[in-house]
Amino acid sequence: MSEWKECKLVDAAVFQRGHDLPKTEMNMGAIPVAGSNGIIGYHNESTTKGPGLTIGRSGNIGTPKFYRDDFWAHNTVLYVKDFKGNDEKFIFYFLQTFDFEGFNAGSAVPTLNRNHIHEIPVVIPPLPEQRAIAGVLSSLDDKIDLLHRQNKTLEGMATTLWRKMFVVEVDPRWKKGKLGDIAEINPLRSIKKGGIATYLDMSNMPTNGPFPTGWVQREYSSGMKFKNSDTVMARITPCLENGKTSYVNFLDNEEIAWGSTEYIILAPKTGYCSEWYYFLARNDDFRDFAIQNMTGTSGRQRVSGESVAQYEIAIPPSKYMEQFGEFAMPVMEHIKHNSFQIRSLSHLRDMILPKLMSGEVRVKV
Repeated sequence: MSEWKECKLVDAAVFQRGHDLPKTEMNMGAIPVAGSNGIIGYHNESTTKGPGLTIGRSGNIGTPKFYRDDFWAHNTVLYVKDFKGNDEKFIFYFLQTFDFEGFNAGSAVPTLNRNHIHEIPVVIPPLPEQRAIAGVLSSLDDKIDLLHRQNKTLEGMATTLWRKMFVVEVDPRWKKGKLGDIAEINPLRSIKKGGIATYLDMSNMPTNGPFPTGWVQREYSSGMKFKNSDTVMARITPCLENGKTSYVNFLDNEEIAWGSTEYIILAPKTGYCSEWYYFLARNDDFRDFAIQNMTGTSGRQRVSGESVAQYEIAIPPSKYMEQFGEFAMPVMEHIKHNSFQIRSLSHLRDMILPKLMSGEVRVKV
């Protein structure tokens, strides 16, 4: 690694504080406004030429975001004003190895001072190796992004069909009823006290897409229990409003898993398509109903299973459920396969990134 350069961070990338732009002053345009958590709006002017990157300066500090095209750097970020001849994408990945939380200026709101991070000692490879490293990591991110977009498209197709069949074109002759008539809500199941079972943490519940980002094996204490073909949804603020919902088909055979007491479980009754319940739980009308029926203090409101059971529906005849299932089942399997690939590729990227940046693993140039 003798050709790698020892220097300070400011010698590899010069940071500049972003520029104030209140929501009320954003003019209609296609230029993204880059905030500490990503794009917070669009404007008709830019402050920074692409490609470029930002890190959070206020609130969510230190998280790098890459922008291929021109953007407005908001005052909640630091942006790179000068890459000093280095590869922009390499610097983006390089910054992901830093724990900028340790440079918090100590105010009530977490804040990052560019003068503090400029002095960090770093070791930088020559430009050809930078590009090779960025190429390896970008290829993984591109594949992950493609799989995410495929999943979004697949779920969008199934959602459109669900709405067409069960909302837009509902036959007025269908029997009127309530969700509790066709769903087992919070069904009673058992897991041996102290036994080890699959656990789904609320933080791993997806806000978009049907499958969790991860689950673990842990000792059962108490909580809601579910199995394959169930739909799991959060019932507490703000998780319900954020759309935390999962379709369960990641367990082995008749395995029973568990999670928070703040879940509601929708289990299909015999003869009904299990995927139907997931798309119901993602439907805006149903979610609005659940939110409107929350009770409790403003900080800890929740909806009950009994309230959800009262949601009024037109009960679909079995043949319509079967038709939807014939389409939805392979779609969900495809999404699940993609989701496993995403987890695997993300793990690989996160594992090799620090090794590439430290020189422990080298890329042939």
